[in-house]
Amino acid sequence: MSTISTQLRNFKEPTKDQLTHELPPVPLKDTEKQGTGDVEKMEINAILSLGAQEVEDSYAGKLHLLPPYLAFSSLDRKSVRFTLPLSTVRRVERLNARAGVYALSLSTWHGMKIIVQLTSLRPTADLFCSLLREALKAELQRGQMKAVKGFVKTCYSEGLVSPSGVSDNEREDGSLITETKDGCPPPETEFHGGLGLQFKFPGDPKKLREASKIKLWTTYLKNHGRNLTLLRYPQCTRLVQVGLPNRLRGEMWETLSGSIYLRYSNPGVYDQLLLDIKGTNSTSFEDIEKDLHRSLPEYAGYQADEGISALRRVLQAYSHRNPEVGYCQAMNILAAAILIYMSEEQTFWLLEVLCDRLLPGYYSPTMHGTLLDQRVFESLVTRCLPMISDHFQAVDVQLSVASLPWFLSLYINSMPMVFAFRIADCFFCMGPKVLFQVGKAILKINGEKLLQIQDDGGFLNLMREYFASLGDSAHPTSADPRAKAITRFQELLLVSFREFAVISDETILSERRKYRNEIVNSIESFSKRSAVRNLKTLGRFTKEQAGFVYDALYKAMCEVPPPPAVAPPPSLLATNDGNQERAETRIGIPTFQVFLSEILTWARNEKIVINGFQQRMDREVAEHELIDRLFYFWDTSCKGSLSFQDLVSGLDGVMFNDLMENIEWFFNLHDKNKDGYLTKDEVLTLSESFLFIFRHEIGDAYLGAVSKFMTNAFEYGDSLLPQHTGSETGVTGPQGIGHNQPYLNLATFRMVVLVDEVLESFFETDLSASFRLEPVPDLELPPASSGFLGDLWSNIATQDNRKMFNRLSDELGKTIGKHQVIYRPTIGRFTKLEEPTARESLISPSAKTASGSSLDTVVVSSSSPTLGASSINDNDPSSVSVFSPMPHLKAVNAAFMERTPFAIDDAGDDDDDSDLDMVHGEDDDQVMDEVDAFLEAHDSGLTEADKAVAKDLLHAEPVK
Repeated sequence: MSTISTQLRNFKEPTKDQLTHELPPVPLKDTEKQGTGDVEKMEINAILSLGAQEVEDSYAGKLHLLPPYLAFSSLDRKSVRFTLPLSTVRRVERLNARAGVYALSLSTWHGMKIIVQLTSLRPTADLFCSLLREALKAELQRGQMKAVKGFVKTCYSEGLVSPSGVSDNEREDGSLITETKDGCPPPETEFHGGLGLQFKFPGDPKKLREASKIKLWTTYLKNHGRNLTLLRYPQCTRLVQVGLPNRLRGEMWETLSGSIYLRYSNPGVYDQLLLDIKGTNSTSFEDIEKDLHRSLPEYAGYQADEGISALRRVLQAYSHRNPEVGYCQAMNILAAAILIYMSEEQTFWLLEVLCDRLLPGYYSPTMHGTLLDQRVFESLVTRCLPMISDHFQAVDVQLSVASLPWFLSLYINSMPMVFAFRIADCFFCMGPKVLFQVGKAILKINGEKLLQIQDDGGFLNLMREYFASLGDSAHPTSADPRAKAITRFQELLLVSFREFAVISDETILSERRKYRNEIVNSIESFSKRSAVRNLKTLGRFTKEQAGFVYDALYKAMCEVPPPPAVAPPPSLLATNDGNQERAETRIGIPTFQVFLSEILTWARNEKIVINGFQQRMDREVAEHELIDRLFYFWDTSCKGSLSFQDLVSGLDGVMFNDLMENIEWFFNLHDKNKDGYLTKDEVLTLSESFLFIFRHEIGDAYLGAVSKFMTNAFEYGDSLLPQHTGSETGVTGPQGIGHNQPYLNLATFRMVVLVDEVLESFFETDLSASFRLEPVPDLELPPASSGFLGDLWSNIATQDNRKMFNRLSDELGKTIGKHQVIYRPTIGRFTKLEEPTARESLISPSAKTASGSSLDTVVVSSSSPTLGASSINDNDPSSVSVFSPMPHLKAVNAAFMERTPFAIDDAGDDDDDSDLDMVHGEDDDQVMDEVDAFLEAHDSGLTEADKAVAKDLLHAEPVK
């Protein structure tokens, strides 16, 4: 069985706006489901200021109204941005400002005051305010504003900034104390949290400086909002690069990635999914079970049933909700790591964002996103680190052997968790470019040692040694205690974000567009070889010819997608040996019609259109009862659909036949009940099939042959019937039978065909030759978003617009009298209107003279069948693409079988008095020092005059 997927052809990568978090990462279907789809979307130029004076500078940017969300992004698309659900906006007031200034004051659920100065023209600002008012009314009518109170109670930041605090029942690392001093269990909290609350978080809290980080984040969240209303200023990115505190990490991950909006807008969905999958089973569930106990086994939470059960539920719920993705190896590592800091529901929605937007195509069945980014990473290494790239090529070392697991697991499976989670912090805050920046920094730091390796094994060993030493000092011999305190991991972040800051989201998108065709064609070529290799029988086909059948089938599936592949129903005699049949791709009649038109001349209409403005060749899929009959004739399993094996076997039964075999094949095709006889109705149907096949042939030769066939068939068929003498008339004749009674057998049908020269030549050569297996040109991929002009051209040059232009030119051609349509013959044996002499009738011979003319035709006969020179033989190196996915897939299987345990991940003891405080001191500001060296400058985009206006708005009163 083979599963053929065209998902790559229809896959759309996230836009630049989505990757840079400018727009809220909420799927359009969820936005429309919420009932605000009727409210228009709009964006407007604006200047953002915080109501609290001297807390933050003002920034120019764009304000987006995307019901049910309000979003802002600064001009540089990174300094300041926020996404607010409209249900968290409590009051909107227009400020009484100086003349020509149009400003709004927004009060959020958390009491934060945001001032937005609309810098567009007055009519535009009025329209924006009107749409904002309608969107807010819609949210109020939906009752969504009432849901905010209950939702924010699940967020840890609410308790963190409250006067009472949440530290009474927490350890220093953020995990919960299971028993109080008097032996009573502590009160349960409503805040969502992961397995770390029970099994502790990785790392020593003193070395991680958890207390200092909590203080810094508490100050930021009080001034800039939290969870649903968080405003992301440059200080937020700085704090993330320092590292998130354990207890706040899960909430910040879902806030920074945007998955919190999915959880907020889809209450109860995860619980319902768990009810839906209860008692069900699938191939994805079986794969999940195999990997559960290989998911971070060194962590205490996954040595207990609580952790394994939670991981199972999350992965099964996701695979059930997204059957096209299902489950992919490495997804278990990612989910297991996230569950340490997040609840099951939080983890589920974060997986949605990861797989759909942040890492598109990484965890699909083909893993095309991973392979594409590996190609992009190799390209960036060649450009920025040419010596390492040249050395790897010289010694035949595959970079992806190590880098592919880095990207798939966000470095979690490669380095100690305490450091990998720091990289994950930056990833959720800054986007996928972090993976490339960190990867290149690893190679540069180890550049001298990498130039000494000679094989893949040496490369992997070097990386393991480096990752194990990330906690060591980067300058162990330095006399300066501050320099000596800098770890190798801090050095890694410094090189990543300072020296490779040139790698931007635009760079990644550009490189992905550049190499996407190469990767897709490579994956499709690999899938093609696998499908051909998995065929149970090739019949008389070679592998090359079977590959051409696959190409035609794939092209048809791209034009008319078949229903999703489904697994066969479980057998009562099935065993648990793991050899159960997988899902198989099967096509219906609409896809079969397109497929047949690619390989069969009479299954399509080819016409040359001349209209005075253009001359073009149009091809249309033909529809006829004969094609439907052929579909069911090849459906030997009576499933109402055809597999790749069915198509190969069906074509094998006709393409290599001789004269007598073709006559028998055509007879059996029309013998509906397979009794060896054709009824009178079936003879008429067979004649109509002849007429359909010969519909575009030149002259009357084929039409005369069909007419003679009908005459001879009924004449000879009647002569073989029992003779009956009428009692009244005394005339002897054939006995009358019904239209559905056996009438003509195979031997008689063969005699009727052989009496005619045209039909004999058709069955001898033309029928088999009309099936033409030829190389299919590479299909064009859907154009990716490439800026305004690229999007404009892709919207203009569509297939529908081309058809519209052709229809317009045809109408104009008809008006001026220059429209002409010439159909191309499907057989093409006769190119003149000269009709050959037909043979005499079998029963009542009569000589007929045929008069014909010798008028030349303008239609050229179709070319003879040829086979391309390319081969898909697995042993032929020329058939393998330059970029093969096989080494990458092998790397995945090898990398995720075992994860190196690191001692630094062990949870620290609260009573352990570390000497680290002697080095770092108790000053919380020193926590920020490690990122000061690579912080980027942020431009507010405002002049001094604009800043003065924004400052005045802080004291402006609302309009009354």
